[in-house]
Amino acid sequence: MNENENNENVVNGENSVPNTSPAQENMASSASSHSSINHSTENATYMVQNVANNQHHKQEQKNTQNTYRPVGEWKAPKEKSHVGRSFGIPFLSGLLGTTVALSICFGVPEIKNLIIGENHTSSTSTSQSQVSNPVSNAVSLANYSETGIAVADKVRPSIVGIRVEFSVDSIFYPSTQTSTAEGSGIIMTEDGYILTNNHIVSSSSSSSFYEVSKANKVTVYLYGDDTGYEAEIVGMDDQTDLAVIKIDKTGLTAAELGDSDSVLVGEYAMAIGNPLGLQNSVSAGIISATNRDITTTDGKSYTLIQTDAAINAGNSGGALVNADGKVIGINTLKLTGDNVEGMGFAIPINSAKDIYEQLVEYKKVKRPTIGITGIDLDEETAKANHLVVGVYVRSVEDFSAAQKADLRPGDVIIEADGQKITTMDELNEIKNSHKIGDTMTLKVNRNGTEKTITLTLQEQADNQ
Repeated sequence: MNENENNENVVNGENSVPNTSPAQENMASSASSHSSINHSTENATYMVQNVANNQHHKQEQKNTQNTYRPVGEWKAPKEKSHVGRSFGIPFLSGLLGTTVALSICFGVPEIKNLIIGENHTSSTSTSQSQVSNPVSNAVSLANYSETGIAVADKVRPSIVGIRVEFSVDSIFYPSTQTSTAEGSGIIMTEDGYILTNNHIVSSSSSSSFYEVSKANKVTVYLYGDDTGYEAEIVGMDDQTDLAVIKIDKTGLTAAELGDSDSVLVGEYAMAIGNPLGLQNSVSAGIISATNRDITTTDGKSYTLIQTDAAINAGNSGGALVNADGKVIGINTLKLTGDNVEGMGFAIPINSAKDIYEQLVEYKKVKRPTIGITGIDLDEETAKANHLVVGVYVRSVEDFSAAQKADLRPGDVIIEADGQKITTMDELNEIKNSHKIGDTMTLKVNRNGTEKTITLTLQEQADNQ
């Protein structure tokens, strides 16, 4: 296994399906009849329900207990009593006066509120406070819609549609046929550099029935512009499935890039692209997962952002953006099959930035290499062959960093930069954290004896 090989394939990667004749379609279907994950070479709708079941209860209590207080003592004279005139008339006059005063007071709102309004207002205020708290924390459907509109308006001018023409040679046709495929791209600079997927512009494949060439012609369509702009391929990287193309035009709207490392599961996400040739289509959803490790059946491994925003054929190369309209990923894969829906994947923009810059500067991605092929040794395999667990060095390339450091076939690498390793994937992960020219320390077991080797990483050849 080459040092850049991956483990057993678990997910199928599929390039765009060209628009071919019926005969070609029959030919293609005989070559491959199933897939589980597709490269999408070309909407999740959220209903936010606010359910606040609050009942407003008002309770009024009246104090009916009477309090009696002494107001003086009166003694009747021993002579003739005049109770009616001495007591009755003043009492009736007082009662009448009190009634008139209360009637006037309750007829004036300010006085009425002053007398009985305080407790009533307090009760109402408390009840309203209890009701308003859940409502203030709810999500507004109107705000959700406004967010989607604002994001789409901001990002769509930075997304392009891509049409690729390529040649198809088949045993069923005497001459070469031309076919097309659709994809998407993200404008990175105002002078025409566009980031997209490698499988869009490098769709070469073959079988016993046909052979598909690399792209013969790449045409870009801008937002709100029916003009087709021919693009040149600046650089491609098969390992990360990224490519850069350029059109001869200035004054373009470059996309604003976000921080994919800060993306949280559950946050708003929108996918924008060219699905099925329907340019500048948008679909919305959430972030379903981050750092999702995916391995395709052609042996390529990716660490991706998962979303339930609809990603269809033609969305590849388009943008996955957040609620601020910033690009957090490049749409690249979708999971398909029975009982599967809402599982799309995007390359994190942070990991794509360095690849983009290298493709612009060097037309390729420069990577370090050790210069070996190896085999993973688990405990059972190691015991059966009287070896130790680690990475068995099967071969060493001539003039490589490994050969210059005296790493030999038959050695078992058990540590890299002080970290224990058991697989080529673990070794490659540590190696890829370095740059060309960096030193790397390996601990190996050679014929039962441990040995430390320090090597200087070299540039990986283009064909590796």
